[in-house]
Amino acid sequence: MSAALSAELERLREAQRRARERLARLEGKQEALLRDLRERQAAWEDARRRRELYEQTRILLQETGAYAREQARQQLAMLVTNALQYVFGPGLRFEVEVGEHGGKPVAEFYVVSEADGVPVVTRPQDARGGGVVDVVSLALRVALLQALKPPLPGPLILDEPAKHVSEDYIVPVVQFLQSVSDLFARQIIMVTHNTHLTESADAGYAVRLVNGRSHVVPLRQPPVTHEKI
Repeated sequence: MSAALSAELERLREAQRRARERLARLEGKQEALLRDLRERQAAWEDARRRRELYEQTRILLQETGAYAREQARQQLAMLVTNALQYVFGPGLRFEVEVGEHGGKPVAEFYVVSEADGVPVVTRPQDARGGGVVDVVSLALRVALLQALKPPLPGPLILDEPAKHVSEDYIVPVVQFLQSVSDLFARQIIMVTHNTHLTESADAGYAVRLVNGRSHVVPLRQPPVTHEKI
C-alpha cells in the first residue's frame, strides 16, 4: 500500500472518529432537550389541572346564593387550612375572598404565612415550594366533593398527589389522606411513584412495561373480611 493511500485511509478514519464523537454529543444534547421537554410538559399539565380545579371551585362559589356562598367559603377555607397546618404546621392558613366583577361573584385564593410576625399573603402557586400547591390542590378536591349537596359519591381518584412535597412532610400527607378516607368514608385510588404512599395503601399494584406490554403485579392485597350470615 502506498504512503499516499495509507495517509488517506488514516485521514478518513480520523474524520469518521470525529463524526462519531460529534454524533454522540448531538445525541446527548437531544436526550437532554427531550428530558427538559418532558419535564416542561409535565409541569404544564400540573398547572393546567390546578387551574381547572380553581375554576371549578370558583364556579361552585359563583352559582350559590349569598348565604350558601359564605358557608361554602368558610368550609373551603377551614378544610384547606386544616390540611396545610396538618402537613406544614400552624404557620400557614388558606383564605378565600369572594367579591364581584361585572355583576358576578368571583373568588380568589390565598395562602397566608407569617414572617417575623408580619402576615405574608401569596397566591397558592407562588407560595413556598411546590409542596404547598400540592396540598392546597389535594384539600380543594376533597372540599369540592364534600361541598356538593348531596356529596358526590364514589372514590377520590388522585394522579401523583403530593408529587412536589419533600420527604420531610410526606408522612403527614399520608396521615391526612388516611384521615380523609376515614372521616368521609371514601375510598382513595391513586397513581403514585412515592413509596410512602404505596406502603400506606390497603392494596397496591405495580404496572410495569415489558416488551411494549403493560403487566400488573400485585404488591399487597386488601385484607379478606368474612361477614356473619
